[in-house]
Amino acid sequence: MKSVLIVAEHDGSALNPSTAKTVRCAQALAADSIDVAVFGSGIDAVAAQAARLNGVNRVLSVDRAENAHPLAAVIAPQVAALAPDYRYVFGPSTTFGKDVMPRVAALLGVGQISDIMEVLSADTFQRPIYAGNAIVTVRAPADGPIVATVRVASFRAVAEDGSASVETATTDATLPTHTRFVELQSDTGDRPDLQVANVVVSGGRGVGSKEKFDLLYALADRIGAGVGASRAAVDAGYVPNDMQVGQTGKIISPNLYLAFGISGAIQHLTGIKDAGTIVAVNKDPDAPIFEIADIGLVGDLFAVIPELEKQFGG
Repeated sequence: MKSVLIVAEHDGSALNPSTAKTVRCAQALAADSIDVAVFGSGIDAVAAQAARLNGVNRVLSVDRAENAHPLAAVIAPQVAALAPDYRYVFGPSTTFGKDVMPRVAALLGVGQISDIMEVLSADTFQRPIYAGNAIVTVRAPADGPIVATVRVASFRAVAEDGSASVETATTDATLPTHTRFVELQSDTGDRPDLQVANVVVSGGRGVGSKEKFDLLYALADRIGAGVGASRAAVDAGYVPNDMQVGQTGKIISPNLYLAFGISGAIQHLTGIKDAGTIVAVNKDPDAPIFEIADIGLVGDLFAVIPELEKQFGG
């Protein structure tokens, strides 16, 4: 049996692009079948979108009120209940996947393979270590399911030209009573999800303050970009930690990454290595980020950003 179960990530109305990238990874296994499990409440539209992913054979719609919010403590037992029918159980290496998949592995009594960046064979994978400075080859045990997260920055999304079947699924999993949803707080508004945005505007300690980050938000809104930050900016209290890009934050792969006031610490560079084009603006000509930037500009970001906005009709 070489079937794959993928845990879909979505916001209740649309599928997160990380799911399509996880499917691409699963296709490299030459599996007998690829199923996508969608957990939520009122998720017909999400399930239908998952069914259009190329390479998917079946979508399992687990629609129940308890799944209205993506709580790992609630979803993981249901995933574990579905797992015995599969050799592989994959999730994206996003905030969602990093929350859910370790719990699934623990419930199944197996180790988790994290951040798969390449499939070498049915049981052998490559993943980055030491902040991406080395690549390690890992082999999964022959017994038990292989539970893993997929480094979505390493895979292209599959096309949405499939026609998989959608089936209603239920499990007998016992759900916890000690975990409940209280509220969701988000400062991103209508901006693209940082982990899947095609363009990202990011700021570092050089921005100077929480208030001055408004300049970056305005630029991002004008060009339809997501907004990120370095760890230094997060530690300084300029932005919340869910905006952090880097080894201890989010690994991203936008087509264009605009870095303002970011020096380029190694842990930050780990998070942007897969970006298509990196543009860096910094007053320090010796800033490490210039070593990996495709385009570097030595200058004051507070003078550069208004000039950029003018180019977009600002």
